[in-house]
Amino acid sequence: MEIEEMSSSEALPLLSLNHVSLSCRSVWASTYFYEEVLGFVQIKRPSSLKFNGAWLYNYGVGKQIHLIENIALEEFDPIIEPRPINTKDNHISFQCTDIGVVKRRLQGLGIRYVTATIDDDDGNRVDQIFFHDPDGYMIEICNCENIPITPISSRFFNFNPRSMRSFKRAVSNIENVLIGSFFKILKWVFKKSFNFLTYLLVLPR
Repeated sequence: MEIEEMSSSEALPLLSLNHVSLSCRSVWASTYFYEEVLGFVQIKRPSSLKFNGAWLYNYGVGKQIHLIENIALEEFDPIIEPRPINTKDNHISFQCTDIGVVKRRLQGLGIRYVTATIDDDDGNRVDQIFFHDPDGYMIEICNCENIPITPISSRFFNFNPRSMRSFKRAVSNIENVLIGSFFKILKWVFKKSFNFLTYLLVLPR
């Protein structure tokens, strides 16, 4: 489903996601994981970068992962001390064509994972698999494209300055009505209070 683009005056001229950068304790271990588990390949990295790291690319995904070595990171061993897999934690998600193949691959590599499903109101279902990389970063594999992209507000994607001016005029009119109503109520309260005080003054002592 195509979403109508907003004009350049309303949004940054972004094209696509280029890469995700991750700090890792061992560039070697993380590179091995992303190559063997997710099918990334290592690509040339500029020699001007004077710190340990690696650039990885997946031709199917068309995106890069940049690894930056930081030995000060808390040591994490997903096998000896498995960390709870929280499906609501920050994560990177990859679309796949066959969830069953992913499960068998993870099982063959001895990688712990949890599964989840999402059902939308139209009966579409998304299958999700969550697991950790060597540094504890959450990875999700899913078939999320099963649920179509549906804008929840056409005004957001079809913004028109004239519409905004009309909206401001409408708000101004509402404010005028509310202010007028407030003074009418205040006048009514004052009148009733005056009549009540007058009644008290004329009562026999």
